[in-house]
Amino acid sequence: MRLLETSEILNLVEYERVRETRRREIIDLKRRRRVSVGRYLTFVFENRETVWFQVQEMVRAERIVEAARIADEVEVYNALLPGPGELAATMLIEITEASQIKPVLDKLLGIDTRDYVTLTVGPHVLVGDFESGHSDEERGKLSAVHFVRFKLPPEARRSFHEAPVALVVEHPNERARTVLTDETKRALLHDLL
Repeated sequence: MRLLETSEILNLVEYERVRETRRREIIDLKRRRRVSVGRYLTFVFENRETVWFQVQEMVRAERIVEAARIADEVEVYNALLPGPGELAATMLIEITEASQIKPVLDKLLGIDTRDYVTLTVGPHVLVGDFESGHSDEERGKLSAVHFVRFKLPPEARRSFHEAPVALVVEHPNERARTVLTDETKRALLHDLL
């Protein structure tokens, strides 16, 4: 997937003109790319459009106008894009009750380690490769936002459109499996081309 370039980022005035339309489009796009697994986990598979929107929203929120700072944001967010033969997702631990945040995060500690999160494509089991720095088992800290990549071998990429595809969590304190819908698979298939 081609990386974003700074020249693709609209200035604040230009973005405000198109923001509402683009926001609605991104909400619809993310709906097709969102997969809930179990009680607390949601995966949003990223692509150029979702990452572009995140950069634009950051530039807007922070009122960034300097080209160098915009370039820095683009560089940071480009890290979320999938590489060749990959799918990349933001994994959110969604807890609606404030009193449950710490207990649930404590319970899920280590979910971003080992082979607890996998993507299955037919017989292929692909272990999620998490970005480091979002948890610290020694100190008992877990972030509610993680970035994970799944590297698909050629056989899994070839069979992706017809094979059953599922996100699987097999953590000692949370076990769940969600089969991806055909609509989600079609959206993600473009990322693998």
